[in-house]
Amino acid sequence: MFTLALVSEATIRAAERAAVVARLETDASALEIGRDGSLRSWTRRSDGHDYLATNQPAPLLSLGTSGTLLAPEAADWDATRRRLTLRFGKAGWTAVVQARTHATHLSLELVEVTPAGGADLALWGPYPTRIRKTVGEVVGVVRDDTFALGLQALNIKTLGGYPENDEGSADRPFGARQTDFGSVLQAYSMDRSKPRRLTIWGKRAPNMPVPAVPGETVIGSKIALFGCPEPQALETLGRIEVAEGLPHPLIDGVWAKVSPERGRSYLIANFSEATIDEMLGYVKRANLMSLYHENAFQSWGHYAPNPKFFPGGVAGLKACADKAKAIGVRLGAHTLSNFIQTHDPYITPEPDPRLAKTGESRLTEAVDATTTTLPVASPEYFTNRLGNELQTVVVGKELVRYRTVSTNAPWKLLDCQRGAYGTRAAAHPAEATVGKLMDHAYKVFFPNLEMQREIARNLARVFNATGLSHMDFDGHEGCLAPGEGTYGNELFAKEFHDHLDHTVINGTSPPLSHFYWHFNSYCNWGEPWYGGFRDSMQEYRINNQVFCERNFIPKMLGWYLLRTATCLSDMEWMLARSAGFDSGFALATTLDALRKNPESGPILDALREWEKARRAGAFTAEQREALRNPKREFHLEAVSGAGWDLFPFHDSADFQHESLIRQPGEPTSATWDLRNPDARQPMQLKLRVVGASGSIRNPTLEIHRSATVTLPVEIQAGQSLLLEADAIVRLYDAKGNPLQSFPLKGALPEVHPGANPVVFDCEFLGDTPPKVTVTFKTRGAPVRVTRR
Repeated sequence: MFTLALVSEATIRAAERAAVVARLETDASALEIGRDGSLRSWTRRSDGHDYLATNQPAPLLSLGTSGTLLAPEAADWDATRRRLTLRFGKAGWTAVVQARTHATHLSLELVEVTPAGGADLALWGPYPTRIRKTVGEVVGVVRDDTFALGLQALNIKTLGGYPENDEGSADRPFGARQTDFGSVLQAYSMDRSKPRRLTIWGKRAPNMPVPAVPGETVIGSKIALFGCPEPQALETLGRIEVAEGLPHPLIDGVWAKVSPERGRSYLIANFSEATIDEMLGYVKRANLMSLYHENAFQSWGHYAPNPKFFPGGVAGLKACADKAKAIGVRLGAHTLSNFIQTHDPYITPEPDPRLAKTGESRLTEAVDATTTTLPVASPEYFTNRLGNELQTVVVGKELVRYRTVSTNAPWKLLDCQRGAYGTRAAAHPAEATVGKLMDHAYKVFFPNLEMQREIARNLARVFNATGLSHMDFDGHEGCLAPGEGTYGNELFAKEFHDHLDHTVINGTSPPLSHFYWHFNSYCNWGEPWYGGFRDSMQEYRINNQVFCERNFIPKMLGWYLLRTATCLSDMEWMLARSAGFDSGFALATTLDALRKNPESGPILDALREWEKARRAGAFTAEQREALRNPKREFHLEAVSGAGWDLFPFHDSADFQHESLIRQPGEPTSATWDLRNPDARQPMQLKLRVVGASGSIRNPTLEIHRSATVTLPVEIQAGQSLLLEADAIVRLYDAKGNPLQSFPLKGALPEVHPGANPVVFDCEFLGDTPPKVTVTFKTRGAPVRVTRR
């Protein structure tokens, strides 16, 4: 980790008094640099307001080596060549920065460091600002109500953030960071041209040898700085992209970041050459953006189409994509970035020599093709438990798995499986290299940097050949495996982007990186596997909307799961959140679930109408605020030629009942006063059984002493029951996952406007009976919403 030497208050005051050596202007802002090489001011040109924070160090560029950063002590400006020379007296370094001014931004490029190779790191900033209201940590833009300041890395060697470690990685690279005084903007480059030994990827690979990246020094590190009126910040970023040759993907000729297609929802489901037409019918009925395959490839690494779904290979997959394109639907395919599956040709029958290795040793004596013990000179890399899920080494062209390492010298890999993963067991001489392969809990291996770039090109080639146009960089963190930190993430995405012949809509897994932001289409984080439809990662999903807003990323709510038992009210609960946050989502399902769910049709129609209304801007700010509340439910109905009717639901108070000891013959029921603020309608309710053990059976409700309904079901502690206007009884487990459903015999009793006396009873079972909580809901009068 690099540390910037502390600057005393006297030094700061001296810097403030320093004469201005250069003033660089854009249409909206101006930057002044003092003779000490620090920023003197960063002002809004319209009125001279200075956004540079006071009493904070603000070096234009610091240089580092061996973990220490040095700020410049002096600066000279060559107005003719537009070059700033920074002098670092203690180290004897000189750095030359080329400056260029544009209408939108300033560009600053490190073009020379003397003596050559002396600096391992170049840090732009941190530049302290007074702005604190909205800090886009990934995009590198800070905003208040009127003005925005930003920093953009202009090539992938320049990483948005601060050098937190020698690897150059972070959980979330902070191109901007909020501080007590406001915020800072920052970026850096590292010298990767020399071999290094690093502990990488959250200590998964201690002391890993990382080979040199030829020519990849700090020279050429380049940033843009800009200031503009706050409403123009996103537009300014787009203009910088075009001016500086950054990725600037278009959708139907419109920049992706402002395209009406941004943030559209999509369907995740496997399809095949035989089922593509049926699946596209579902997607088209719901008017979703794309159909996204979970298992389209035979293996990750080479990405041949999966013959289970595409017996026609590339041609078969392309035929599916052509059908989708003809009706305005994108076709997508899932992979895990640079993850390499063990049955891919990179692994078997001969392992590629460019597989990432956490370290190496050597054989201390020759071995034949049958021995189950490998004698090694050192146990260092083989005993590590992190990043060692497959416990596999490579010797020559053979992969060998081992159970453990001997506890004492002479060191040996024990209980070896020779010729693992379809490789050929062979004899190996003494001194042969034994390389420990980098792996992962998903049972995959990883490439080195060169091979990682090749894998990105493989992926692009398949997308070009088939016409696929939607993909997630899921597992993007796997690009840390070569040991080059965030640089590896950026390089993989750029390599893929640069070799495409058409726009590919794409998302990513955390962390989202600064340069990749230009290529990224959305961040759709939140998974459905950890709870019921309404419960899984809900707080995380909502928090991500704020993250996306401050980083100019189209908002998405994550994945939701459509099962055979998913009901319309659950789907509309999610769709209300989607409309409230103006966020898209992914709906994961299967062909079987779509065929068997009795509400598939109404659900797909609801998806279509809610998405139409959301994308049309039909909801007012007040309505969107209500729609965001996860405790509220709504129903939307299309009105021919007149927009939509939005129906709110109102929940009653929670009514409770528990097992009580009564006299013989005395009623055990509870009496409740249900107040209905809406029109006369069928009774609807949610019943929850609360407790550590026991159950209830046959809950019965009597309303107005004239209508009785009994629900013939046993409900365990922790489970819940839903009864809605369709008169279907739905039972859920403790996590909200559907267990069973069945139609109720007979009509539902009705609740009248105003007071409704309700008598409730049930059988309590178990030594410690649970309690029952019942919440009623009623549907209110609609409000008409229309396209804006």
